[in-house]
Amino acid sequence: MEERGGHPATVKRTMEKGDEPGLLRIDYPGFSGSDSLEEISWEAFFKKFDEEKLAFLYDDEPENRFSKLVAREHVKK
Repeated sequence: MEERGGHPATVKRTMEKGDEPGLLRIDYPGFSGSDSLEEISWEAFFKKFDEEKLAFLYDDEPENRFSKLVAREHVKK
């Protein structure tokens, strides 16, 4: 997602004690996340991503910035 300008973030109001990430997002510059999201490291992002057993869905078109994090159990194999 970095090639599309995205960086890992968490929803500020969902952060847990000790500054642990809450709900994860990919924040893209110029979109509406600047007030509600806080940038986090890729390390913190993937730690939470694995703990929550998430999957990353995205549109493969380079100009599209659609992405969504979902439970792995909801992804067809």
